[in-house]
Amino acid sequence: MEGNQKRQEPLSSSDWMAEAEAAMIRYCGAFSPILIGRAKGSYIYTNDGRAILDFTSGQMCSVFGHNHPEVAKAIAKASEESIHLLSTMLSPPVIQLCKELAAMLPEGLDKAILVNTGAESNEIALRMAKLSTGCFEVLGFTGSWHGMTAGANSSTYAAARHGYGPVIPGNRALPAPYAYRCPIRHCQGTCDHTCLEVGMELVDKQSVGSLAAVIIEPVLSAAGIIDLPEGYMAKLKRFCEERGMKLILDEAQTAMGRVGDAFAFERDGVVPDFLTLSKTLGGGLPLAATITSREIEEICHSRGFIYVTSHVSDPLPAEVGLAMLRVMEQEKLVERAREQGAYLKARLRELQERHECIGDVRGRGLLLGMEIVSDREKKTPAPDLGWRITERCLELGLSMNIVRFPGMGGVFRIAPPLTVSTEELDLGVAILDQAIADCVG
Repeated sequence: MEGNQKRQEPLSSSDWMAEAEAAMIRYCGAFSPILIGRAKGSYIYTNDGRAILDFTSGQMCSVFGHNHPEVAKAIAKASEESIHLLSTMLSPPVIQLCKELAAMLPEGLDKAILVNTGAESNEIALRMAKLSTGCFEVLGFTGSWHGMTAGANSSTYAAARHGYGPVIPGNRALPAPYAYRCPIRHCQGTCDHTCLEVGMELVDKQSVGSLAAVIIEPVLSAAGIIDLPEGYMAKLKRFCEERGMKLILDEAQTAMGRVGDAFAFERDGVVPDFLTLSKTLGGGLPLAATITSREIEEICHSRGFIYVTSHVSDPLPAEVGLAMLRVMEQEKLVERAREQGAYLKARLRELQERHECIGDVRGRGLLLGMEIVSDREKKTPAPDLGWRITERCLELGLSMNIVRFPGMGGVFRIAPPLTVSTEELDLGVAILDQAIADCVG
């Protein structure tokens, strides 16, 4: 070998975890104990050929199933044309995707920029909100997750805040409308928006008079699948308008039909100032978008707005985004998510009747939450039990994801691909049923 290059040994089938930990930065606590060889549809397959039903759609991104044929075709097409260009150079798929996104959305969501990740799309929205308003204070929900970059992470209150030093000045938290565990100990199961009113009163008292934006998810995912109650978003939008703030909706996990609407905000009839898309838009590839109004874009452009990265407006992911829009329409996946989501929620509530450790079942479409407790009446958190159930599910052939934060019982985020069959849903519920029984005894 020339120079200081190290000879690369083939991956050992028995010691792959040790090899991974020796070669990789451990970025997520502990790696999953299974090594994945391939993925297709609703399943992932271990390197030794074991099939595992995937109820998380990968990292919530393979919304139409793993390796959808149309996504593969789009990748092949882009590989024959162009994969990457100078950031100032545009290509037909980039322009076409921006046009098609705007055509799907109401007036006021007219112009788009394409980047890689949800954190990036939120960074753009935050930068444009601050530039267009001339202000810098940003509000976000307790339990929110908007990304790991500096601006997005400053408005992320689920985790990853401790030990990294100061966040960007001006960020403040609003209590999330977590009706099962009311943050202000007021509601019992049904949110009446009092937490929003109290939160805004506190913000007004703390603000230095430079309120720029609110950034929220229509369904908070990392917070434990908290669906904003009907009427909440309209009231929040009104509060924003009264204070000259911009409303940013982060639909990383709720767009592309996931909740039974093409976009989650459609249910509420409230048009945000910024819509950010990621995860589901790329179907497993890194693709994100920030969409805003012509007026805001014009103000920002006149003030010298800049956001240049190595992969802004890349042609390959844009080609995939166009394929995703076609698949959503042709396979009627919005309607499918609505129907299959209702079926799955009913099956989970059947489990709730049999297992006392299931405190709550909630969510919309195929983005559902199931909270695990040790005492249903007292809602006593049982995150460790939830984790044991997760591990047992994996042993039995089902990939589940649980979020565990202080004061929460441990909530399963259940998000199978929208292409999932009824038989696959039944299999997943059966495995979950057995896993709970095995862990509770």
